Amino acid sequence: MGIDAKFQEAAPFHLQPVVGSMVNAYIICPRKAWLMSRQICPDEDNTYLHLGRLIQNQSYGRERKEVRLEHLCLDLIRREEETLVVAEVKKSSRAREAARMQLAFYLYELEQMGVEAEGELLFPEERRRERMVLDPELARQVENLKARVRALILAPSAPLPTRIRFCARCAYAEFCWA
Repeated sequence: MGIDAKFQEAAPFHLQPVVGSMVNAYIICPRKAWLMSRQICPDEDNTYLHLGRLIQNQSYGRERKEVRLEHLCLDLIRREEETLVVAEVKKSSRAREAARMQLAFYLYELEQMGVEAEGELLFPEERRRERMVLDPELARQVENLKARVRALILAPSAPLPTRIRFCARCAYAEFCWA
């Protein structure tokens, strides 16, 4: 058995489902998503990683926190009359498009499970909320995005690093620029 066969056997990354954090990472930086797919941990001492976790844990204390449902990890859920609202908490709107697609992914996956929900992006430091509804066009975007993330996961090597505006605060920076 060659090294490649052993690696494939020992690392069943090709079987793992696409998850919301991977969708978010892919929008920002495909290399980061590839590293995540291999369970390569970011720098746990990264200040911005700690700050993001702190904001998420201390914001919206009265609302239900982090719910896991199969491969989904939802920051907040609540009922507004007959509507289930799924919320994604982010430190800032700096990566708004990535947060929006992560939330759209959650709404899409819930719909596939037969659960109707609306979404809300929460930016507590900015005191902003943005509502989101999964429409057919957004569902098509999510399907396309999932296919691109799946192809990335199956790639044998990570994309080459590319400097972007998020690199300065990225907890994976050592994997690209050390």
